[in-house]
Amino acid sequence: MTDNKVKIEERIVDVLKTVYDPEIPVNIYDLGLIYKIDVDDEGNVDIDMTFTAPTCPAADFILEDVRQKVDTLESVKSANVNLVFEPVWDQSMLSEEARLELGLD
Repeated sequence: MTDNKVKIEERIVDVLKTVYDPEIPVNIYDLGLIYKIDVDDEGNVDIDMTFTAPTCPAADFILEDVRQKVDTLESVKSANVNLVFEPVWDQSMLSEEARLELGLD
C-alpha cells in the first residue's frame, strides 16, 4: 500500500471518529461498526460497515453522514458505503476506549 493510500485511510478513520449513533455516546469507529476501508489508486473509497442492530432507527442518517464526511476529504474522489450484517456485530468488536466509555470494563 502506498504512503498516500495510508494517509487517506488515516484521514478517513479520523473523520469516522466524528460520526455517532445518536443513542450511543461512542463514535462508530470505536464501536467496531467499520469492517473494511478500501482506497483504490484513483481515490475511490469503499467502506463496509454494520450497525449494533439491523433495525437501527438512525441507520439512514448515519450511512449518509459517513458517506458525506468521507466524500469531502481531500484526495477522495468518491465514497461508497456498503451496509453489511456479516459478521454479526457484538460487544467484542468495541475498542478499549468504547468499553471504558460504556462502563463495560
